[in-house]
Amino acid sequence: MTHDVDCLVCGTCVADILIRPVSLATPVGGGTLIHVDPIDVTTGGIVCNTGIAMRRLGMRVAASSLVGADQWGSLIRSRLEAERLDTTALTVHPTLATSTTAVLIDPGGERSFAHHVGAPHAIDIAFLRGQLGFFAKSRLAVIGYFGLLPSLESVFAEAVTAVKSAGCLVAVETAGTGGDIAELAPALPLVDIYVPSLDEALHQTGLQDPRAIIDCYRGHGAIGLLGVKLGTRGTVLSTAAGEFIEIPCISAPGPVADTTGAGDSFLAGLLTGILRGLPTREAGLLGAATAACCVTGLGATAGLRSFDETLMLGKQKT
Repeated sequence: MTHDVDCLVCGTCVADILIRPVSLATPVGGGTLIHVDPIDVTTGGIVCNTGIAMRRLGMRVAASSLVGADQWGSLIRSRLEAERLDTTALTVHPTLATSTTAVLIDPGGERSFAHHVGAPHAIDIAFLRGQLGFFAKSRLAVIGYFGLLPSLESVFAEAVTAVKSAGCLVAVETAGTGGDIAELAPALPLVDIYVPSLDEALHQTGLQDPRAIIDCYRGHGAIGLLGVKLGTRGTVLSTAAGEFIEIPCISAPGPVADTTGAGDSFLAGLLTGILRGLPTREAGLLGAATAACCVTGLGATAGLRSFDETLMLGKQKT
């Protein structure tokens, strides 16, 4: 079958209001006036973060989510279309507002969030089934964030089964606490790519060692590409039981401005490498390089670079 799209990213999309610098160590307090840099509005959530990153890396990408009939939904659609993502599957919810987040960023790039869940909260299996025609056009589907899609997670195995019936590979991304392993585990044998962060994996499994975490997922029947993102300590990937690949963290090619979206950017690079047929280690290094570029810009996408530039950065570690 000929696919029109390399990756359809389905799940959370957000309008992000970026506010910096804000001290995260000192309480704001009532009535306080904080002088900040010019406030910017950008996009966030996996649909925007991973989708735009993959598009910058040369992939054909489509967006699937729910937005509100409001200015923020229009902003998200226009930003995605400006990046040349297919927004045909981006659906307006009749009553719920677009998901929005105020991102408070300290001088070192760390951040806290004030978040309104909004329309993506309503993404459920009926929504996915209604979009199977779009999934069928794609080589790969990303579903996320597990942990922030409560209407979907109680039937997650059924949802992944439905998406795979369309003929595409499935990657899953987590956020928040990472969700409940009891809801994730039945889907793991069906998932082709799953690389949560250490904090999310710790919440799911109770384990801190990344290899033990991966073994735990294997014990639940996972047979795909697994991994654990370890922040500045890199990433551990596993292509099969007992096999582990260490992916180092790559230094940012410029001053660190904001760590928002680094994990989503890693996923984008990893998936791009896989879709381009790179060996797993090289795909992982492309992911690390994409994350390194991401943190040099304010927001999740301003620091992203082209495929060739990002690949060259990753090759410094080969």
